[in-house]
Amino acid sequence: MPSLKELRGRITGVKSTRKITNAMKMVAASKLRRAQSQAEAARPYAEAMRRMMAELASASRGADAAGLPPLLAGTGKDQTHLVVVLTSDRGLAGGFNANVVRSARQLIDRLAADGKTVRILPVGRKGADILVRHYPDMIVDRMAGTEGRDVGFDKASDVGSRIAGMVETGEIDRCTLVYNRFVNAMTQVPVQAGLVPLPIPENDNAADDSDAAQYEFEPDEGTLLTQLLPRNLQVQIFAALLESAAGEQGARMTAMDSASRNASKAIDRLSQKYNRTRQANITNELIEIISGAEAV
Repeated sequence: MPSLKELRGRITGVKSTRKITNAMKMVAASKLRRAQSQAEAARPYAEAMRRMMAELASASRGADAAGLPPLLAGTGKDQTHLVVVLTSDRGLAGGFNANVVRSARQLIDRLAADGKTVRILPVGRKGADILVRHYPDMIVDRMAGTEGRDVGFDKASDVGSRIAGMVETGEIDRCTLVYNRFVNAMTQVPVQAGLVPLPIPENDNAADDSDAAQYEFEPDEGTLLTQLLPRNLQVQIFAALLESAAGEQGARMTAMDSASRNASKAIDRLSQKYNRTRQANITNELIEIISGAEAV
């Protein structure tokens, strides 16, 4: 049975841990409000950009595929796939990183089973540490995440430029982005979004010639696509980074709240055990005193 001194030390240690987790929960809650507002503000812009590019791509469907920019139509092959995985640089966020890495691993294993060549570009230290252990030969590079700071467009620009360069040189044929989409503080949904070639939903296709004739482009569609496709790639990555940052803070706030609750329960259990042990010691001392007095 632990001594009273040992129990007091445990209670003090758990109380100190609870103070830390409470402080981290408050910090995450404060960051979450800003990150959530940024993610929600970026969604309409990213969606509008995607729709505009879909219109341009649909208008270019009649052109020769070989003449289209690689970021739109890919390289014409379907052999080498790049998987970009967005995770956090810091832990203590519950299953935030584990969930997105699990989704990425499912995609990677499926592509490898189909005979595809897979390359991985992890953005964020936590995801990189896990993926390097499982796929050391597939990692093409490791890029730092936001490191807990506000997401800047320069980070999306760096990632987008790296992807665009690999597409232009023919190193990859397709690119998929895996990240956590923010729903609320308790829910983050892993998403697999195609980046290259440009995904065009069925309802965005220019199936009706009369609708297609309503659009006129100046300059021509090819010139617009060449200028706008890299920008669209950066915008989609930026929106995903904002979603991931908001999800990280929400997951950390939830995890630290759970940790604080568990610490409180542990303190209650230890305090109860401490009181019972103390009472048992007092009872034993009284028995010894009474027994000694009767012996005299």
